[in-house]
Amino acid sequence: MIQVHTTCPDLDTARMLASSALEARLAACANITPGILSMFHWQGRIEEETEVGLTLKTRTAHRASLISLLEDEHPYDLPVITWQEISAGSDAEAWVSEETGGD
Repeated sequence: MIQVHTTCPDLDTARMLASSALEARLAACANITPGILSMFHWQGRIEEETEVGLTLKTRTAHRASLISLLEDEHPYDLPVITWQEISAGSDAEAWVSEETGGD
């Protein structure tokens, strides 16, 4: 099981990306966290923006497809999309697998 994370410019974008991933069964769950203060280098300057975090829980087998969907639908020129393996109880892992078309 993995979590895939990115930031979005606003709540509507996070909801749209989450809905797309859920409808495609590439994620079992989406967590949206508003009010993230991000500071980053961009085009030679240090920028500061308020963003919305988006975390999606899925099976490792869906990582590439989920990242591709996020890259295709994300409004940023260069969305940073990260993932990490996570452990959960067997019931939670079974639920994620079931909701994303696993066996």
